[in-house]
Parts: sequence; C-alpha cells; structure tokens
Amino acid sequence: MSKRVLIATTSHTRQGNTGKPTGAYLSEVAHPYEVFRRAGYQIDFASVQGGQIPLDGVADADAVSRAFLTEHGADLAASQAAANVDPSRYDAIFFAGGHGTMWDLPDDRAFQRVTAAIYERGGVVAAVCHGPAALVNVKLTSGKYLVDGKQVSAFTNEEERAVKLDEVVPFLLADALTAHGAQHDPAPKWQKKVVISERLVTGQNPASAAGVADGVVDLLKNSAQH
Repeated sequence: MSKRVLIATTSHTRQGNTGKPTGAYLSEVAHPYEVFRRAGYQIDFASVQGGQIPLDGVADADAVSRAFLTEHGADLAASQAAANVDPSRYDAIFFAGGHGTMWDLPDDRAFQRVTAAIYERGGVVAAVCHGPAALVNVKLTSGKYLVDGKQVSAFTNEEERAVKLDEVVPFLLADALTAHGAQHDPAPKWQKKVVISERLVTGQNPASAAGVADGVVDLLKNSAQH
C-alpha cells in the first residue's frame, strides 16, 4: 500500500507590519512534492486555515516549481484546514517554509495535535527552512517537547540577518528551537543542510528542501522493511 504524506503550510500573508507579502515558499513545496511523487506516495495539502495557500518565491520559480504550479494550482487553492486533518491517514507530515510560517504555525493547536499524533504512531515529521516554526511548541503526550533532545536544522540567525528580517519576524527560529531543548546544527549560510534525528527530518533553507524529502523517503522505506 502506498504511503501517504501531508505537505503542510502557513496561511499567513504579510511580513509583520511591513505590508510586504509572504506565505509558503514555492520551491519548498514543489521540490519535496516531486520527491514524494517519484517515490509513489499519495500527497495531500493542508494549511492553517484551509483553502488557498499563499505563496512566496513565485517570481524566482525554477522549472520544477513552475511545472508544479501549473499542474497543482487547484490543489493549492483547496488545501485542507489543519483542524480537519485526520492524522491516522498519514505516514509523514512535511512543513514547508516561507516567512509566513513564523506568524501562524508556532501556536497552531491543530497542527500541533496532528504532528504529535503522527510522530507517536511511528510516523515521520519533517520541516525545512522556516517550516520548523511549526515544531517549536509541539508537545508529546509525555509533556516533553518533540524537539527536546533532538538535533535539528533550520533557517539560521545569520541567514535571517542576511535577508534583513531579523527584526521583522516575531522571534528567531534557531533560538526558539534551542530554548525547547533542540540541538541546532547550522551550516554556513545558504549551504544545503539536512539533519535526521530519530524520526525527525529538518533542513536549513530552500536548497535543503529536496534533501529533507529524500530523508523522509529513506526513513519510511526503512520502517517498511522492519
């Protein structure tokens, strides 16, 4: 039976009070989608509010992202709301990044519930770039933070300063993960970095998106063989 993966995103459309648009970063949805599709997985989309997923990075879209947008624009317009997701249907959840994640994902109780349920059932939890914002406050039934004691990769403080948004985002992602017990493992800025810690797969930036999806596929293959 083919595996089912949920690609999860922000619904947030503005960078703080700058008035500048944001959302989910297109390549961080498109490239992982392509990895999961090639692996033969069933793929669904969900966002905090459901419906249209706001996108960032469309102007810089590469060939894979442009093709994805052409083929799956309707799917992105009809994403499930986090509150309606049945975690028992999914073998993995993958949080795409984009700066929008920093405003609505950390405190979204519905995605926290779904993430903890998938992980505690033996599934894989993954996130790239700002996607790990969704993991900051996820607690397991033990009361322990999901990231506590795990090695993680995420958009670094140095990268945030480089894009001049360190004073716009509500918090610095690497610091928040560390505050909840994660061991943040950074690479030099804009370098690809993927970290696998138990059944948690995280990546640092857009360059790491396909690699995170590859990590998910590897973990699910291994779990199928045991």
